[in-house]
Formats: sequence, structure tokens, C-alpha cells
Amino acid sequence: MTDALLLACPRCNTLNRFPRERLAAGNKGKCGQCGSPLFDGHPVALDGRSFEAHAGKSDLPVLVDFWAPWCGPCKAMAPQFERAAARLEPAVRLAKINTDEEQELAQRFGIQGIPTMILFHHGKPIARQSGAMDASAIERWTRDALAR
Repeated sequence: MTDALLLACPRCNTLNRFPRERLAAGNKGKCGQCGSPLFDGHPVALDGRSFEAHAGKSDLPVLVDFWAPWCGPCKAMAPQFERAAARLEPAVRLAKINTDEEQELAQRFGIQGIPTMILFHHGKPIARQSGAMDASAIERWTRDALAR
């Protein structure tokens, strides 16, 4: 039997079983529910419900950027986070949470300054970084955190 991962669809949040070796070979797959690609090289916007599917139930590490639309450093980092998504997927899912709209999640994870990135694996925060970073730094920080 194949070693399968549970991956949440970025469009409908359905959990999909996907063979680990196909993901490692670069196959990005499609959702069994809606047919959307499981990876498209862009961060996924999450809310309270979709956060649980992606960060809590998916087997893939999820790097979440907690941000707000009025935040200058958040705006400056947005294109860098987008570039990092194209480089880190499909090994890591990148996601964004608007702290103005998702205050409960921001409070739950003690977000006091933005932008703040938290790397989750199996629902647990494993690393945290505050402040804007460029794409290379985001990628390096993420890979280093996963290697620990």
C-alpha cells in the first residue's frame, strides 16, 4: 500500500488522500471533490473553518502569514510571500490570515505584531517569526525550521 498524505484543497477545503511519492516527484494533483489543482504556487486565504482543514488536519506543514490590509510592512511582504509560495510548494502550503477579519485566530495564537508568520505541522505551531522578510529569507527560515 502507498504512503498517502492528507492534503486540503485550496479552493473547497476538502481533504484529499495523495500518494507521498507522487508529491515528491512533483505531481501536484487535483481535488477529488471540485477538480481544482491541489497546488497552484499561491498562498491560500484562510478563515477559522478552513484553518482547521489546512493547518489542523492536513499532513503538510503550513506557513501562515498573519497580516492586515492597513499594515505597511504586510503590504511590502505580500509579493515576497507570494514568491516564496511558488518556491516552497508542494513541500509546504503557504497561507494568509487577515487578522482584522479573523480576530479569534489572531488572539488564539497571540499575534501582537504583524506581519507574523507561524509554521504549523499537524495543528501545532513549530516556529514563529515576526517582521517583514524577503522571499529568500522566508524560504530559508521555513526550511531551517522544518529541519529542526
